[in-house]
Amino acid sequence: MNYEQSFKLWQSDGEAFWSDAAKALQWDKPFKTAWQQAPSGGGHWFPDGELNLCYNAVDRHVDEGRGEQIALIYDSPVSNTKAQYSFADVQSEVAKLAGAMQSMGIVQGDRVVIYMPMIPQASFAMLACARLGAIHSVVFGGFSSLELAKRIDDAQPKLVMSASHGIEPGRLVEYKPLLDEALAQAAHQVDNCLIWQRPGCELTLQAGRDRDWASAVEVSAPVGCVSLPSTHPLYILYTSGTTGISKGVVRDTGGYATALHWSMEAIYGARQGDVFWAASDIGWVVGHSYIVYGPLLAGCTTVMYEGKPVGTPDAGAFWRVIEEYRVKVLFTAPTAFRAIKKEDPRAELLEQYNLSHFEALFLAGERGDPDTLRWANKILDRVVIDHWWQTELGWPAVANFRGLGLLPVEYGSAGKPVPGFDVVILDEQHNELPLGEGGDIAIRLPLAPGSFPTLWNNDEGFRKSYLDAHPGFYNTGDYGHFDQHGNLYVMSRTDDIINVAGHRLSTGAIEEAVGEADDVAECAVIGVADPLKGTVPIALVVAYSEFKGSEQDLSAAVIKMVREKIGAVASLKTVIQVSRLPKTRSGKILRATMRKIADGESYTVPGTIDDPAILDEIAASFKRLGR
Repeated sequence: MNYEQSFKLWQSDGEAFWSDAAKALQWDKPFKTAWQQAPSGGGHWFPDGELNLCYNAVDRHVDEGRGEQIALIYDSPVSNTKAQYSFADVQSEVAKLAGAMQSMGIVQGDRVVIYMPMIPQASFAMLACARLGAIHSVVFGGFSSLELAKRIDDAQPKLVMSASHGIEPGRLVEYKPLLDEALAQAAHQVDNCLIWQRPGCELTLQAGRDRDWASAVEVSAPVGCVSLPSTHPLYILYTSGTTGISKGVVRDTGGYATALHWSMEAIYGARQGDVFWAASDIGWVVGHSYIVYGPLLAGCTTVMYEGKPVGTPDAGAFWRVIEEYRVKVLFTAPTAFRAIKKEDPRAELLEQYNLSHFEALFLAGERGDPDTLRWANKILDRVVIDHWWQTELGWPAVANFRGLGLLPVEYGSAGKPVPGFDVVILDEQHNELPLGEGGDIAIRLPLAPGSFPTLWNNDEGFRKSYLDAHPGFYNTGDYGHFDQHGNLYVMSRTDDIINVAGHRLSTGAIEEAVGEADDVAECAVIGVADPLKGTVPIALVVAYSEFKGSEQDLSAAVIKMVREKIGAVASLKTVIQVSRLPKTRSGKILRATMRKIADGESYTVPGTIDDPAILDEIAASFKRLGR
């Protein structure tokens, strides 16, 4: 079945489409109802069915005779550590860890916060929670104590699972002191912590509260999988946010498992036994969906990489992993490839590696600029696919389809709507706009399986944030348009649409032009207040490492390119060269924060920022301009 046939089949009967997809899973109690509206305004898929996601991701493969297949590859250049775990190994580790958790009083419905680096034990913790029916909330390892405390107070966990430390290039990040401070700040009292002591920096445990992970597992008996309602929350994931405000996205069990299992082959073309690598972090939705749950549900081998695209040790790090483990599909953020391109623009390091078995590169997390996609396609000579989704949606809503017959790739476009997502472009009066016209990207309700039914303990916030803007639709908060072939172009967040002397312009479109200028490795365009034109764009650019010219030379080239591609209407007159752009740790550029700095507004430094010091450089640049 090709994409057009699949999409039409879903359009004709969405409930039957997803019911058929759900049959690929092992259900303890088969469902009879496909969809049920919820009071939140969202809803639940397969509400009367029961299953266990851990069983479907791990135990099922053992029971079906594939226990010796490698399930998880761990590669950590920052700790010089490698390990491989079969499905039988993962089953043993997870069952005994679940036993240790059960001995600490963890039962179905309890919340567990996981605050860990990218090590196998982190994925075991997630799967152990799923095994017991505990609701996990993974917090990116190394987040500040304040951000961790906020999440502890909201989720109110019975247990926190953590590690002694994480490793960044050139330094250790001690997690235990950060955790101790967060627990002291939080109003909610946590009685138990389970701590994995990593070699090289073992920290003192607090008597009566902290238990040594390895010791607790060693003395615990393995436990089986708990049969759970399809509607049971699997996890709470707090949005990384670029405004400093996080929301607790809830994910259910049955719909999520169905969507991920279907997507692995239909979208990514990954099948049982293939090696699939999502170069992300378990702290983000990509890590949940495509490091831990999706690949294992599909019987793939998943790669967990504790390193960077550059600097561990060089810009050939990704190529080394792809060759060594015979990776078939890589999924990462455009930011990673921009970093590689900046350090090795001619891809000279790639020549050292054999990537003959590698088939496809998928990018998501931020808009894939055409220049980066073309560069990746040129050096890899492989299909490069940008696709679009959000933490709230849980898996791709717009994509290309390796398992349903690839569609023509249009660089700059995220592809076409995935079956299950009725994507439309709306104006401010909720009218659907014709092809080519830009507006709010919205999705007609109900959302596909795997999408969030609500926010944690916040139905009102769910409706206000996502449903009220366009009644009957989920408002994505993104701005874009469809071309005449039905390809969606996601240009920017809606609050990044700027009005320049009466002309509505997308900063994403301007960025696309800026990125085509010679010597620009990475860029961001923001709209700042202007007394004459209302708003004017400013471009912040990072040059290639080999660039030797002046800021004036770079500025002139960028302005010339924007005039050629967009026209004088863009009014881009200010270009600032910076050493790097401020980003969240998932790679999203903090445009809203930079805009507030430029306009002299108060702002909150997001707890998700990768390096707060860069904001000082940005502020100094704006001050130099008299802003």
